Amino acid sequence: MEDIRVSSWNELNERLYEGSWEEPLARFRSNLAFRGLGNSSYDLKTGLIRLGGAAEKLEGHMLRNYRKYARRGSVPDDSMWNWLALAQHHGLPTRLIDWTFSPYVAMHFATVRLEDYDVDGVIWCVDFVKTNRLLPEKLKKLLQEEGSNAFTVDMLSRVASTLSGYDCLSPEEFVVFFEPPSLDDRIVNQFALFSMMSSPTARLDRWLEEHSELCRRVIIPAELKWEVRDKLDQANITERVLMPGLDGLSSWLKRYYTPKKT
Repeated sequence: MEDIRVSSWNELNERLYEGSWEEPLARFRSNLAFRGLGNSSYDLKTGLIRLGGAAEKLEGHMLRNYRKYARRGSVPDDSMWNWLALAQHHGLPTRLIDWTFSPYVAMHFATVRLEDYDVDGVIWCVDFVKTNRLLPEKLKKLLQEEGSNAFTVDMLSRVASTLSGYDCLSPEEFVVFFEPPSLDDRIVNQFALFSMMSSPTARLDRWLEEHSELCRRVIIPAELKWEVRDKLDQANITERVLMPGLDGLSSWLKRYYTPKKT
């Protein structure tokens, strides 16, 4: 896949919005999902894989117990997809990976950790409309019927109500991008979506290496991070907005008033 190393704030914006002009609509409508990371060497392993052990055996046990012990009424309805989204949102290791439709939200997560300011950051950009072309026929047909480029949990529930049913949709690996339900303001404000591979042990980064035309990585040099961070703060792209509540407020104030080390 292509790595693009930018040298300025303006170039960063240009690269992230590159290719977003839709001629039939005469509007800018990007088909990219973005994921910002503070260190360009970080991979796209899921929390489930990072946990270690036999992911294919642990996944079902964790989700079953999560549903058992979570508060009643935690999700809109008792759907596997809703529970999976809720679990990922609250830190349970799952096979999901967090993405955003917003390049500015991705910039935030690439520059939010001051501990990473001595290394380059990265924003992964995946064309989820093109990944849809590699989906099993049932899923492609559903998108066509809905006239949509991304799935919702309700749409996915119509095709597969269980993880095993989802995994059996195709013998070939594939990835689905879907929008989580609006469980709280954090999901809404972060303009969130999730990716999900067709197996608990599958690696999205390795899949993308085999389909490099679907992805590019924009590298934010370490020396550019302070400028990006300051301009995001000025644009109100902060923890206070993206993680509403006292925890987000405290995180923003702590970072904002931390002196720059020279």
